[in-house]
This record gives sequence, structure tokens and C-alpha cells, in this order.
Amino acid sequence: MSFIQQIVVLDAADVEAVASFWAGVHGGTVRRPDPDWYEVEVDGTFPLAVQHAPDHVRPQWPDGRPQQIHLDLYVEDIRAEHERVMALGAELLQSAEDLDAETGFQVYADPAGHPFCLCWGWNAWRAEMDG
Repeated sequence: MSFIQQIVVLDAADVEAVASFWAGVHGGTVRRPDPDWYEVEVDGTFPLAVQHAPDHVRPQWPDGRPQQIHLDLYVEDIRAEHERVMALGAELLQSAEDLDAETGFQVYADPAGHPFCLCWGWNAWRAEMDG
């Protein structure tokens, strides 16, 4: 699989506070292309995003509630990569409405239940977010 972009996405109730923290850690800046989606930008890259999750409960890891994080993996061919990850043991959790849309994503879990998304349309999505 050749990824166009990989983004670690953190869920948070206070998106701004979490994004500001990680921007400081990375020496980057916060971009807010959407009210529910903040990005950490570092030298033109986007290593991290924070997604609004109003019901987020702080993890008590390692001895309590599990951590909450997922990967967004941008691919060129969603159908081929879907088949590949399913053959590897992924579970499809949420299908996209239209695999032919310019941008989109599907939600999966790895064999242990860790969530991740296969996304497509990176350039179109970036252009939309950059406004």
C-alpha cells in the first residue's frame, strides 16, 4: 500500500485545547478548516488532527478506560485497498455512501478493534480545506 498521506487523529471534547497543545509540542500551528476538525500544520505537513467528539471520556490508560485514537490513511484506489485490508483481517465498521465521490472515507477496525479510516481524494480534500 502506498499512502498519499497518513494522519493521526485524536478525539477530544475540547478540540481547540488539544490541537493547541500538540501544535506547541510539534512547533507548528493550528488550522481550523472545519468547526469539528482542527489540524496541526508543521512545515506544510499535517501529522496530526483533532476531531470533535462531544462525548469523549478521558482515558485512564494504562489501567482503566482505553486510549482513543485512530489513523486516517489516504489511498489512491479505495476499492483495491479495501480488498487488501479485508484480506489482512480488517473489519468494515462504516461504509461510504459513494465510493465514486471525489473524496470520502470508510471506517475499519484492525483485528484487536483499533479503528482506522481508508480515505481518498487527498488533493481535492486539501483544496477544499484550504478554501
